[in-house]
Parts: sequence; C-alpha cells; structure tokens
Amino acid sequence: MSKLFQGTTDSAGPYETRVLSRSWLTEDAFEIRFSRPPGLQFAPGQRLRFIRNEVERDYTPVSSPQDEGIDFLVRSVKGGLFSSVLASAREGDPFQFTGPHGYFRFYPSERPPVFVATGTGVAPFVSMARAGVKDFILLHGVRRSLDLYYDPLLRKAARLYVPCLSTLRDPKEGVPGGFAGRVTGYLANQLASGAYDFYLCGNADMIRDVILLVDQKFLDSLVYTEPFS
Repeated sequence: MSKLFQGTTDSAGPYETRVLSRSWLTEDAFEIRFSRPPGLQFAPGQRLRFIRNEVERDYTPVSSPQDEGIDFLVRSVKGGLFSSVLASAREGDPFQFTGPHGYFRFYPSERPPVFVATGTGVAPFVSMARAGVKDFILLHGVRRSLDLYYDPLLRKAARLYVPCLSTLRDPKEGVPGGFAGRVTGYLANQLASGAYDFYLCGNADMIRDVILLVDQKFLDSLVYTEPFS
C-alpha cells in the first residue's frame, strides 16, 4: 500500500507586486513575470495566492526561488475569473499575493522520484528543475506537442522525460521519446514495477487514476499530490 501526502496550507503577506512582462507561449498559454516583493521566500513547488478585486487564485511559480522576478505559467481560459485578468494585465499593473501555500515540494529519498503532470501542472516541476533538482523521471500529459512549453529544460534535468500525447497515434510522428497515450497508460505498461516517490500535479481525474495504479503496481511507494482546484 502506498502512502499518500496531500498539501496543507501555510501563508504570509499580503505582498505587493507589479507586472514586469508577459510572453505568449501558444495561442492560449503565457508566462507572466512579477516583481519579487522584499522578504518573500518559497520552495520550488509551493503556491502563491493572487488577490485582486476580491478574487483569489493560486498559481505555482515556474521560476527558481533564487530568481529576481517571479514567473508563472498561465493557461488563458475563456470566462476564467483570473486567467483573463492576467492575460489582459499591462506592465506596471499592481497585484497582491499571499504565501507561500502548501507543502508540495521535493523531498529527496532513496526511492527514484517520478513526476507526473498534465497540462500546466508541469509548473512545480519546472521550478524544481530550475532550482537544481535533477535525475527524475517526468511524464507530461498534453494533447499536442505545442503544449510542451519547457521541453529543452526538462530534457536536460531529467533522467527520463516522457511527453505523453493523448492524441498521438504513432510515436514516430511525435516528439523524441514521446508516448502515444495518457500518463496512466505509460505507468501501467512502460514503467517498471518498484517503489518510487510519485509527485502528481494536474487534474483531479489523473491524480485519482494514478493513485489507483500506484496501489496496484508500485507497492511501498510514496505519493505527493497537488490537484487543480
């Protein structure tokens, strides 16, 4: 039986910050940089909670805690209460956030670490890689290769980086080392049985399905989760 660890909450602030820049990665995803408030400390994987006009939303930085600015990966969702605010924000616009929140961070152990992400759930693992975490296995589930926003960085840091493209029929037509299917398909059919430290970040359905697989195939593993709200 695996052991499951879920994030809990700690916080400080609010901190004052301003938009420094924004760069679009695809037609619906962008990276936005904010100024770093004095005194703010966070570990790679932890969340910051934005507050603006009585609307709150948690995002995980993709930047290293040592970087001067704080970068976030955001998918612009039509009708989204906060992603639309960030998508239209201008340089210099003021925001507030509290944090850090949660305990989703890297805990070194003798077991191999396996990071599993869907979509923008790759954010905490990007921050960990930029902070120097290496030699992990990373499965990143996306629908198309354009959504592999940090492919070069993660390939360099990981021992094994597997883009899992759910719409890919033939792996030869995809990205190098890609898997045609979902992350759960790779775990069920490709990853060797054994004890691992699993770090799961993404939609709740993926996290539920992976936990079931871990209990069936990867006994004595630990599982850390960070589901999307």
